[in-house]
Amino acid sequence: MPDPADVPSDIVAKLRAVCRELPEVNEESAWVGLRWRIRTKTFAHVLTVAGGNPPGYSRLAGTAGPVTLLMFRSSGPELASLQGAGHPFLGPPWRNDEIGMVLDDGTDWDEVRELVTESYCLRAPKKLAELVDRPDGGHATT
Repeated sequence: MPDPADVPSDIVAKLRAVCRELPEVNEESAWVGLRWRIRTKTFAHVLTVAGGNPPGYSRLAGTAGPVTLLMFRSSGPELASLQGAGHPFLGPPWRNDEIGMVLDDGTDWDEVRELVTESYCLRAPKKLAELVDRPDGGHATT
């Protein structure tokens, strides 16, 4: 199984910078890869698929790898749009509000910032979500 060290350090650094801007975030090793949590709720998880492992993510990505995936939460019209968008987005069958995104050289990091911020706001307590400045200039309205 891949471990957190298998996630490219430049990707971890970019995600870490986004997540550290959010209130009360904790970074920790996940069962595979790294995850960022607000209290006990994961809002972002990054992992590498390599050699067909982990198998569920390998099937989701349609490749044995290597490929780096970001998993996050979404809702409403944005969720439906992302589920139908195709590459780089993937809709895993294990959670109806979760989206996967392939991270590669073509990744739009402004979009990642927006998606991770929205994911945080969906998972955070309302009082914390209200403290967040959204990338579009608004505030959370959860």
